[in-house]
Amino acid sequence: MTQGRNLLPRIGVLALQGDFEAHLRMLAELGAEGKAIRLPEQLEEINGIIIPGGESTTIGKLMIEYNLLEPLRQKIRDGIPVWGTCAGLILLSQETDNALAGQPLLASLDIKVRRNAFGSQRESFETDLVVPELGEAPFHTFFIRGPLVEKVGPGVEVLATLDDGTIVAVREGTRLGTAFHPEVSGDTRFHQYFLRIVESVSN
Repeated sequence: MTQGRNLLPRIGVLALQGDFEAHLRMLAELGAEGKAIRLPEQLEEINGIIIPGGESTTIGKLMIEYNLLEPLRQKIRDGIPVWGTCAGLILLSQETDNALAGQPLLASLDIKVRRNAFGSQRESFETDLVVPELGEAPFHTFFIRGPLVEKVGPGVEVLATLDDGTIVAVREGTRLGTAFHPEVSGDTRFHQYFLRIVESVSN
């Protein structure tokens, strides 16, 4: 974290449905201030936002019900750093394979995502990923009904792939997306990476 400053980064975690509490715990472990976000006015109090895993269709519908969809889109357009994990990656994408079902999207990452790409809950799996941005040690990942990235735009950086080349982590400017669940890994490096992005904008 930034030396010589008392201000902590304030990270909002969308808390409508899904695995938001694990993100809040990991942020607390790193000394960051985490805030559960359920109302539009709470977006004014944060420096970055995490959209957690869960059920993307349900989260999307709840964003509309709680009048969060357009305010979130505007905050991201204004440059607030954002990170989507699993369902959050789907919601950040420009396009999914579920477009005909009316999936509401934040449309903030120039990617196309395939939902439930690895099968049902029973086909969930763990694996070690090489993520150069996080250092030499592999990052142990958990894929729980995870999506995959089928296509990336020219401004999107691929951060990690599976052994077969499947894209599972991307970054576009201050926008980050992962197809897996770093918050349950016990490894804080992805959260530290996101906090560095937040600090680069806030300082």
